[in-house]
Amino acid sequence: MKTANFGVIGLSGRGSGMLREFLAVPGVNVVAVCDLYEDRAKDGFNIVKEIAGNEPAVYLDYKEMLKRDDIDAIFCATTWITHARIAVDSMRAGKHVGVEVGGAASVEECWQMVRASEETGKFCMLLENCCYDRTEMAVFNMYKMGLFGEVVHLEGGYRHDLRDEISMGRELRHGRLVNFKHRCGDLYPTHQLGPICKLIDINRGNRLLTISSIPSKTRGLRDWIRKNKGVDDIDANYEFCQGDVVSSMIKCANGETITLHHDCSLPRPYSRDYVVQGTKGMYEEDKGFYLDTPEFKEKYGSHNWAPVDEIRAEYEHPIWKEYEQESANHGHGGMDFLVLSAFAEAVINDVKPPIDVYDTATWMVITCLSEQSCAMGGMPVPIPDFTNGAWIDREPYRKGKFCLEEVCVEE
Repeated sequence: MKTANFGVIGLSGRGSGMLREFLAVPGVNVVAVCDLYEDRAKDGFNIVKEIAGNEPAVYLDYKEMLKRDDIDAIFCATTWITHARIAVDSMRAGKHVGVEVGGAASVEECWQMVRASEETGKFCMLLENCCYDRTEMAVFNMYKMGLFGEVVHLEGGYRHDLRDEISMGRELRHGRLVNFKHRCGDLYPTHQLGPICKLIDINRGNRLLTISSIPSKTRGLRDWIRKNKGVDDIDANYEFCQGDVVSSMIKCANGETITLHHDCSLPRPYSRDYVVQGTKGMYEEDKGFYLDTPEFKEKYGSHNWAPVDEIRAEYEHPIWKEYEQESANHGHGGMDFLVLSAFAEAVINDVKPPIDVYDTATWMVITCLSEQSCAMGGMPVPIPDFTNGAWIDREPYRKGKFCLEEVCVEE
């Protein structure tokens, strides 16, 4: 079996959890771990020793780790605003890099990632696990089979009650708190934008053109802090910048519209609000599937939804048929394991990843552009073309079971 050596940067709750997942991927050999906090770095060491049996080198400064010539790639799970600079430094140090999800702080840092990848030949893959979610992949399979017809409109979001995690940022040493204090926009856009972009061929025959974003007022975090931490807490009277709900509309070159919602500081159940609406049918996350065919209407009725589990089972993506048993033992229903497997497979074989630097930059830039639009009262903001025109006629993508451009199993 082929193997590759990896360094891991960022070992907070998410980083340490993903490290456990990563060590379960065949061919992964973690030789170094790094975190600014010594206790977290030691936790990483212990996780590797416990699961893999080797003793990785421990670093508190990731730049020292990057000096090693025995590391093939970096897995980065640090706080959001450090992802781009670590990715750039990693590629310029001769390593491929996979970065956890989160939005960019500026357009320039997205261009820096693109230039670093192009100049070094090293890839930068955003580890967007939702691209490999079981339902998202079934929807992708159905679309490629023509069941939705021509897609006209899509929706998605990150709607997750995180008031406790955000408000306890100091205690948890969690990066979300400072972002919600000082920024206002779609801070976490990629979970549903990633699958949407892959479905409608963004950066390969299609592109995102403009974004317009509007924030609501902000009340949720301050109310939670006063109720749960007391009126004397340091943030009990803080005027948070981030709107409780931020709504964005994106226009695409091929005419599709995309609506995104960011909604993390009010009480609600979790949802990614995925909607795919086409000329022959649609999918809506909280309702199910609807197809405009006589067979569908005879079975479910002319104006009824079909249950997600029933239709998904009929149109299961091949990768889920292969990995269903394995994925049941992994995080987020198995999609964490699949995205890490896709990353590791690309590194081990030194080939193009299924999510490349152009995807990474395009999805991450939505955050800083939505901030600009919010600051200007919802004015449309142009979205850069990080392919520099190549989206019209890109080089062929790499086929394989982890491919997100078409449904295929073997290369």
